[in-house]
Amino acid sequence: MTVLALDIGGTKFAAAAVTADGGMTARAEVPLSGAGSPDRALAQVVEQITARVPADAIEGVGIGSAGPLDVRAGTVSPVNIPRWRDFPLAGAVGRMLPGRPVRLAGDAQCMALGEWWRGTFPADPGTPEEPGAAAGTPPGTAAGAAPGSPGVPGTAAGAASGPGEEPWRPGSRAVLGVVVSTGVGGGFVLDGVPYLGPTGNAGHIGHITVDPGGDPCPCGASGCVETVASGPAMVRWARAGGWTGADARALAASARAGSEIAQAAFSRAADALATAFHTAAALLDLDRVVVGGGVAAAGPVLFGPLRQAVAENAGLGFTRRLRVDATSLGRDAGLLGAAALVLPLRPPAP
Repeated sequence: MTVLALDIGGTKFAAAAVTADGGMTARAEVPLSGAGSPDRALAQVVEQITARVPADAIEGVGIGSAGPLDVRAGTVSPVNIPRWRDFPLAGAVGRMLPGRPVRLAGDAQCMALGEWWRGTFPADPGTPEEPGAAAGTPPGTAAGAAPGSPGVPGTAAGAASGPGEEPWRPGSRAVLGVVVSTGVGGGFVLDGVPYLGPTGNAGHIGHITVDPGGDPCPCGASGCVETVASGPAMVRWARAGGWTGADARALAASARAGSEIAQAAFSRAADALATAFHTAAALLDLDRVVVGGGVAAAGPVLFGPLRQAVAENAGLGFTRRLRVDATSLGRDAGLLGAAALVLPLRPPAP
């Protein structure tokens, strides 16, 4: 079985033809800056895949998109794509490949699901929990959504284990995926099932308030994680302290070179992220947080202070087992997770 996977980001659209074992037989990317419009970028990235894989070989479509979104209506309103407001993305793709099921979820939700399915999880240092179903959703059903609703996964994007069965990945029954880039997004995978929530927006961890008196956020609130830990927010804060670099990549290079203000920007972001991670862990008894996105590419200058903050701020005993890892799949995580929305998943080969 082969499906089309789409990853809709704020600066580029990516697509791949993905098989049931997680193999990619074709992959394409189209930058928004060169496409002229997001509609054209969407058409181009799909055409690049169907030019290499016959359309009649594609049996379904999975889409991970920046949000907000409405999985019931199949619409998206990415913050960084102002021309798409309530854009009927699922319907537009469905018209390109008629007769196929089209499933939609958030980009960070797909990143988490892709990492859960095909990623490399380090050995769990904690004590394994008793097996059982904790997601509150029957295996085979996308949590937080009615099976068969438009644009909503209606099959288990990872019905890896049923009640009383061990999951494929011990120590990873409750995973939070976080994308730290121009914004901060998140998504949950609980017992191998993406938890979407009623509208598909569960996991917007970037909009947890960590500083009630902080900077205003585009969402309308103040002091959100995103106002501290996103790439642009870190750059603004560092520039206010005298740093003169261009972007988050340059900020990371300055931090590695010993710049105190750059290192402080990453430490400040790490504290905000750690607070959000522990909030989520207290609510959902998380095992792991997997972090991807452009800012995560900074490596140790982010993950060093982040892991330290997570360890220092752990209070309740069950939150102390929480571990934080960088995505092991890089830019493919979101595509694999999007494919998993429609594929009958198989455990990775040993």
